[in-house]
Amino acid sequence: MNHSELATAPMPPRRRLTLRHRGLHPSISRPSLVTFGIACAVAVVGMGVTVVSPALLIAGMIGIGLAAVVAVVPQFGAYLLIGLTPLLAGIDRGSIIPVLRPNEALDLLIGAGLVAGGLFRMRGRELPRVKLGTTDRTILLLAVTSSILPLMLMQLRHRTIESDDILYSLMVWKYYGIYLIAKVSIRSDDQLRKCLWISMITASVVAMIAVLQSLHFGAVTSVLSKYYVSYGATASVSNSRGGSTLGLPIAVADLMLLNLAIAVGLMVRNTRHKAAIGGMSALFLIGALSAGEFSGAIGVLLGLFVLAVLTRRLRQMAAFLPALLVGAIALRPVIETRLSGFDSVSGLPVSWTGRWLNLTTYFWPTLFSHGNYILGIRPAARVSALHLATGYVWIESGYTWLLWAGGIPLLAAFLYFTWKNLKLTVPLARAAENATGVAALAVATALCVDGVLMILDPHLTYRGSADLLFVLLGLVVAGARWTAPPESPAGGPAGGADLVGERRVVA
Repeated sequence: MNHSELATAPMPPRRRLTLRHRGLHPSISRPSLVTFGIACAVAVVGMGVTVVSPALLIAGMIGIGLAAVVAVVPQFGAYLLIGLTPLLAGIDRGSIIPVLRPNEALDLLIGAGLVAGGLFRMRGRELPRVKLGTTDRTILLLAVTSSILPLMLMQLRHRTIESDDILYSLMVWKYYGIYLIAKVSIRSDDQLRKCLWISMITASVVAMIAVLQSLHFGAVTSVLSKYYVSYGATASVSNSRGGSTLGLPIAVADLMLLNLAIAVGLMVRNTRHKAAIGGMSALFLIGALSAGEFSGAIGVLLGLFVLAVLTRRLRQMAAFLPALLVGAIALRPVIETRLSGFDSVSGLPVSWTGRWLNLTTYFWPTLFSHGNYILGIRPAARVSALHLATGYVWIESGYTWLLWAGGIPLLAAFLYFTWKNLKLTVPLARAAENATGVAALAVATALCVDGVLMILDPHLTYRGSADLLFVLLGLVVAGARWTAPPESPAGGPAGGADLVGERRVVA
């Protein structure tokens, strides 16, 4: 080729040279990615038809579809999590999906969708720098002291680690995953407000089911007996306590309190939809009473007091007392059943004497001997009792559970978690005029109430209500990205803010 031919020869396209120069990170066009995804789906279906049942295959395809939607629309994951968890949490582990509860499988699908979407949007760029905030550290400390530390000690003591120990040790890690889903998927105050409304709407459904169940409405109790019973204890559905779709009455009371705090926060900060919010607030109060739990009623009264202090609206909180009275009249059969326990020989309800007997027989003698309370005994919060219908006795004291599962380190981690997150949420709850402040109000109220009621029950980990608590905590941290927190007395941002790049992330 001579010089004239070289001069007239076409030059390679500049884009190809650029891609070759980048080398390791060529971009993939969206049509190519969609085509590849469809081909993979067809291959999976083709192979799956010959291996699994059609019902399981359809469920799997629906799950893949949900994960794909979450990958494209991240906030949809938070909406699903908040809207479906209270309706699925009471379905027993392994009854539909091996090993997992349906809500736990949903958590995994949403998490997978968020990770896949994040990786796709990150293509060709550096991995983001991960920096843990204060809230992340408090939850991780709870997780480590309730799982890794006690399991290591069991191994050193040559104690058999059972499946129960593994499942209980994963509990706080699951809640951390839920917290992260809420934290990374919500990106605006409008999205956060939608999360709050979804929570209240779903809680209203749970409350109505709980009320009908406590009043022995036939259709409701038959459905709950079929799908929402643990260990075959069908009698628990018809004992005048509203466990609803959580399968646990005290968890229903906790869920109602969280949503009551959300409703109060929306009412004191907004003038719109006050009639609807007020109606749902009354329903939450009645739903909490329908649980038929003394600690639930105590929690509602304590929660109203905390809300009055945080919102500085004592008169408005006092307005809920007539609703409580109306609820008590409407649920008179439930309340009479619970009060009839005081007619026993001991003068105390059987549930109270049974709780005391279980603690003094199965747990405290072992816990407070040989210094076991210092480092704990094992993560599993129950022991075998073959003479009972369920086959187990559970720890019915939150602080006993902390010492049993992780000893003084876990107790200290819980106190640290409560204190640090109160420092974060209380200023936001008092000062903010947006959805972040409403979520912070609900979290602060729940932390104050749980700190007291953990004397009676392990409220921190109750299914359904604990899920919502950690979701709301994630929403508060997410909302702090666009909410400037008030200055702390030390002159820095409240809650221990971390500076990452040019954005302030309070966690």
